[in-house]
Amino acid sequence: MERATGDPRTRQASFLTIADQIERRIVVVEKPRLKDILLLLLLACGAFSLATFLQPRATSWSKRADADSTLKVLLGDGRRLFADAFFEKADVYFHSGYYPSIFDRRPPPKDTRHLTAEEGSPADDAHDKAMNFLGPPKDWVERFGRHFRITQHTHLAGGNEREILPWLRLSAELDPQRVDTYTVAAYWLRNQGKADEAERFLREGLRANPGSYEILFELGCLYSENYHDIDRARNVWELALRKWQEQQSTQKEPDLFSLSNISIHLASLEESSGHLDRAIIYLEYAKKASPHPDALQKQIDELKEKQKATPDQRKN
Repeated sequence: MERATGDPRTRQASFLTIADQIERRIVVVEKPRLKDILLLLLLACGAFSLATFLQPRATSWSKRADADSTLKVLLGDGRRLFADAFFEKADVYFHSGYYPSIFDRRPPPKDTRHLTAEEGSPADDAHDKAMNFLGPPKDWVERFGRHFRITQHTHLAGGNEREILPWLRLSAELDPQRVDTYTVAAYWLRNQGKADEAERFLREGLRANPGSYEILFELGCLYSENYHDIDRARNVWELALRKWQEQQSTQKEPDLFSLSNISIHLASLEESSGHLDRAIIYLEYAKKASPHPDALQKQIDELKEKQKATPDQRKN
C-alpha cells in the first residue's frame, strides 16, 4: 500500500484504494461464513428431525426384553430369514455336508424331527428316504464329479453333534419364536451331559414362547432322563398335554406326533409308578394319534390284564 502524500487528491485516492481493499476482504471473509451458518442451520434441522423420529423408537427399544439384541433390532422382521438360514446351516453340519443344493432334484427337508430321532425309528426311516436326493448319475461327467463330493447320508456322532449348537444359538437369538431351535439344541445338550445348560435354554424358550407344549415336553424329558425327578417330569408333561389340547384340539391338522409323544411318555411313567388305570388313559390318547394303533391297543390289553391280577402278581 502506498503512503498518503500531502496532496488532497492523492490522499482521497489512497483512501478509496484502502476502502476498496477492505470491502473486498470483508466480502471474501463473510461469504464463506454465511455458507457455514446455513450449513449449520441445515444440520441442526436434520438432527432435530432425526431425534423426533428416533425418540419414540429408542424408548421402545429400551423396554425390550434382554433377549432382544442390537442385531435383532436392526434386522427387524427380516431376522427370521437369517434365523432359518442358521438353522439350515446346523442341519447341513449335522449331515456332514450331505445336503441338497439348489441344483439337486429335491429341496431340503422341512421336517426337523430327524435331528432328534433315534436310529431305526419311523421318523429316521422316513428321513433316510427323503435324503436320497442324488439318484443315479445322469452321465459320465456327473459320475466322475461325485468322486469329489459327499455322496453318503450320515449324521454326526461321537460327540461331534456339538458342532450344530452355535448355529442353533444364533437362530434362537434372531427368531425366539422358532420353537424347534430350543428343543433340538436342548436334546443334544442333554446327550452331551450338559443338562443344566439345556434346562436354562429351554426356560429361555418358554419365556419367549409361553405355553409351548413342545418345549414343555422336552423339559419333562430332561427331568425324567437326566435328573430322574419323576414327579416334576409328570407335572411338566401333564401341563404339556393340557397346552396341546388348548392349542391343537380344534385345528384342522393337529400336531398328532407331539400328542403321541407326550401321551406315551406319560403312560410309561404311570405304569412304572404302578398307576395302571392312568397309564391306560394316556395310551388311549396315544392310540388316537399314533400311526400304529394296533401296537398300542396290545399294550392297553396287557395293562388291563395286569389290573385283574392280585397286588402280589402285579409286582411281578
